[in-house]
Amino acid sequence: MIRFPIALMLLAVPAATLAQDKPAAENGKSPLRIRNVQLNQGEKCPPAVGDEIVVCGTIEEPYRIPKSLRESKPDAASQSWVNRAATIDEAGRVAGGLPNTCSPVGTGGQTGCITKMLRDYTAEKVEKKRQESSIP
Repeated sequence: MIRFPIALMLLAVPAATLAQDKPAAENGKSPLRIRNVQLNQGEKCPPAVGDEIVVCGTIEEPYRIPKSLRESKPDAASQSWVNRAATIDEAGRVAGGLPNTCSPVGTGGQTGCITKMLRDYTAEKVEKKRQESSIP
């Protein structure tokens, strides 16, 4: 009973490979050079020379938010070792499924979900207050 579908699949595989598109080059060779060019606003893509492919993309830098208006969060290098150690400890507790971690893994992971929700709520309030105070 199972042999018939397997035989049918084995016969369908060569047919699928024959149905694929032919390569773009008529001689069957791949291009010798593929050039990737990043362009600024208003520049035109250079033409392909000989047997090459030119891929053009625009640089998104002109549309970035100026550094003075970007949100500034302290990077890891400027944080104290106490904060870094607490972050590593929490990540290890959640990964291990220890009690009070709100994790589906481990023997007591489900017990910390309320604590996690309260911690997230407090972090949201602090972030909202920080954003409101940074409005010029």
